[in-house]
Amino acid sequence: MTQILPILVAGGGIGGLAAAYALAQDGHPVTVLEQSGAFGEIGAGIQLGPNIFKMFNYLGLTDAINRVAYFPPGMGMNDVRTGEEVVRVPLGDAARAAYGFPYGVIYRADLHQVFLDACKALADNVTLRTHAKVESFDQAAGHVRVHLAGGETVEGTALIGADGLWSRVREAVVGDGKPRVSGHIAYRAVLKREDVPAHLWSDDVLLWGGEKTHLVTYPLRRGELFNLVAVFHSNKYDEGWNTFGDVAELNQRFADACPQVKELLSRIETWKMWVLCDREPVKNWSDGRVTLLGDAAHPMLQYLAQGAGQAIEDAVVLREALRFTRGDVAPAFQKYQQARYLRTGRVQLTARFYGDIYHAAGVQRELRNQMFQSGTESAGFAGLKWMYDGIDPQNLFH
Repeated sequence: MTQILPILVAGGGIGGLAAAYALAQDGHPVTVLEQSGAFGEIGAGIQLGPNIFKMFNYLGLTDAINRVAYFPPGMGMNDVRTGEEVVRVPLGDAARAAYGFPYGVIYRADLHQVFLDACKALADNVTLRTHAKVESFDQAAGHVRVHLAGGETVEGTALIGADGLWSRVREAVVGDGKPRVSGHIAYRAVLKREDVPAHLWSDDVLLWGGEKTHLVTYPLRRGELFNLVAVFHSNKYDEGWNTFGDVAELNQRFADACPQVKELLSRIETWKMWVLCDREPVKNWSDGRVTLLGDAAHPMLQYLAQGAGQAIEDAVVLREALRFTRGDVAPAFQKYQQARYLRTGRVQLTARFYGDIYHAAGVQRELRNQMFQSGTESAGFAGLKWMYDGIDPQNLFH
């Protein structure tokens, strides 16, 4: 009996595990190749729009997510210098009424764990490998050979590059060089609830926007933790995600902030820093039996909080494409990218634009505040209906 070759997934982050789980649910054997010594996620909190909860529902993971997510009552924006409220949008029931699904926030590690547990529950179909760094690959009739660091070769029926911003698979498929450095730096930290004074706590997702700076705060893990993300423009550059930040530079960038913001920043002893990068949208990210997913396909700045969400949507569309082609990989990958590239490209470009809105100065800042405060413009949450409405997996391909 001929052994069925697995679909190989390069990268065991949120996108890679989402793809593995979605495909394994349909009975595909999947092997996830993770380069590090363990499956895990770095980072702090992430926001989950209604479009992502729609995918959790489709994948049967709603209960698992709800156990670890937090559902803020609202989302607001204040001016970082004056402290004035620019806009506040109710979430909770309002988001459910508008989109059929909630708006939530989650600790990145908790989201990753939900997918890891789901993959482990399908152990007959999902093989999880660590210390398996994909160096290169080649294709032959009916299969893909992946060459790992250390010399081992792994064979599969297809390869999904979910290996992130610095994807080796993308290098071979798209070949567009290094990511585009935005010049924006993110500092992230998480506090325990008891370390946040009552006057600084907010149940909302709250963004303090200022000239080339902003701070975002929101609770995590059902209100046990408080997530802070400070973003500013900087010339410093350090590739990677997990570098300890320079507190002096952070304080200098927020020197004109209102007292509440300064006090919030002073509560943090250690910040983790990373450089924010994206790429220009591309139309083709597949080659025969090889395709890309998540940040490897369409890395985006974090201003719309959609990076993980779009990777999860990718996984769902990939599954539907393989269903449509009855497992015929190459045409499925073409269908998948055709269904995805305009939507993900729009998110990439809109995220850049929202970075400009958050960091506005001068007339641009006044105009933003006036537009958002008027309540008549389809700015902010309402202006993103196209994104939060999500996709309809069952009606993608006919």
